[in-house]
Amino acid sequence: MTLDTGSDQAADTEGARCEDLRERIEEVLVRARARTQVLTDSVGEQDLTAQHSPLMSPLVWDLAHIGNQEDLWLVRTVGERGAVRADIDNLYDAFRHPRADRPALPLLGPEQARDYVAAVRRRSLEVLRDSPLRGERLVHNGFAFGMIAQHEQQHAETMLATHQLRQGPAVLTAAPAPAARTPVTGDIVIPGGEFTMGTSDDPWALDNERPAHKVDIPGFAIDAAPVTNAQYLEFIEDGGYRRPELWSTRGWAYRVEAGLTAPQFWQRAHDNTWWRRVFGTLTPVRPRQPVVHVCWFEAQAYANWAGKRLPTEAEWEKAARFDPATGISRRYPWGAEEPGETTANLGQRHLEPAEVGAYPAGASPAGVHQLIGDVWEWTASGFESYPGFEAFPYREYSEVFFGGDYRMLRGGSFGTDPVACRGTFRNWDHPIRRQIFAGFRLARDLRPDEC
Repeated sequence: MTLDTGSDQAADTEGARCEDLRERIEEVLVRARARTQVLTDSVGEQDLTAQHSPLMSPLVWDLAHIGNQEDLWLVRTVGERGAVRADIDNLYDAFRHPRADRPALPLLGPEQARDYVAAVRRRSLEVLRDSPLRGERLVHNGFAFGMIAQHEQQHAETMLATHQLRQGPAVLTAAPAPAARTPVTGDIVIPGGEFTMGTSDDPWALDNERPAHKVDIPGFAIDAAPVTNAQYLEFIEDGGYRRPELWSTRGWAYRVEAGLTAPQFWQRAHDNTWWRRVFGTLTPVRPRQPVVHVCWFEAQAYANWAGKRLPTEAEWEKAARFDPATGISRRYPWGAEEPGETTANLGQRHLEPAEVGAYPAGASPAGVHQLIGDVWEWTASGFESYPGFEAFPYREYSEVFFGGDYRMLRGGSFGTDPVACRGTFRNWDHPIRRQIFAGFRLARDLRPDEC
């Protein structure tokens, strides 16, 4: 009799890997639900059901929509079990009902929504315990579970933006964002040449991040840090909002129509100091924090004023991921390790950007700082597919938005959870959007002596 110890050891190793993955999936699902509960339990029924801006859904819609997507993908599709509530699919289909129309729908009330998402989660965890987490693409390496965790955390950031638009006293609390630890100034030259953009092997990467492909771009310089409040204030004081020559034709028309004079939520006091409303609290503008709540048109006008430009999406990703010593594109600027408290401001741990220079351990190999977390960064690029793109698992996540009136944002913000943020992650929005946690950094072409 021969004992096949090699096969037994391989089976044990695979079993241990699956159990580790199962634990990780449960951890990210639980973390996402804890964040959802903070954002929805911190306000009363009136605030949950109100529409705080026509740009945003009522918080109670987001809550039930989170459950409905989990019901659809984990309970019904992966688990092949009966729906918890199939009768409400239409109400929580984001493509059927624009945000401005959602308050008029016969939505679940707060307690009904809470009961629904709790029931869905109980079934989802049963599905997770039964899933092999390998084989068919939707479940291999837990993709569907990771997709749902990312979806819930994306709505957590959306709900955080709704809290920022909400009127009334503060209901959210967090520790202040850290101060600068090291000086960060100037720009960094990124040599020209090929690098690998996107990914083919990150198990939870979404369809628009795929596949990995080579991109050859000329050398460029990129700011070592995002534009700060102090720098943006110079633009304001130099008449940046009164000078049409700094703006595109469309951008100037929007500036006039919307009456833009400063970043959203800023206000000037009688003594000419600047203050910012942050989740119900009025606070002085911190000069060294990255500017936030500016639209793409404002970022473009500032770039023109500064004699620079916004980076392309490919330039941003090369600055964030490419390691010239190895020729490898990293998962994060600092390497493969998951984001932590010393590398990036993520996960709503602080409800504001950290000061520039607060995360030296998170810098890229080239010395570019705070590319992950703090503020989403506008780029010059529109939203297009990568060569070889394949919609998965549904067209409405990415494909229907390609080629539209969108500009790409990269890097995540203080409101983004680590599960929904990596060097390849792509976000997009209309160039007029200001309620999102967006800022920017600048780039420029190289001078002849730098090439």
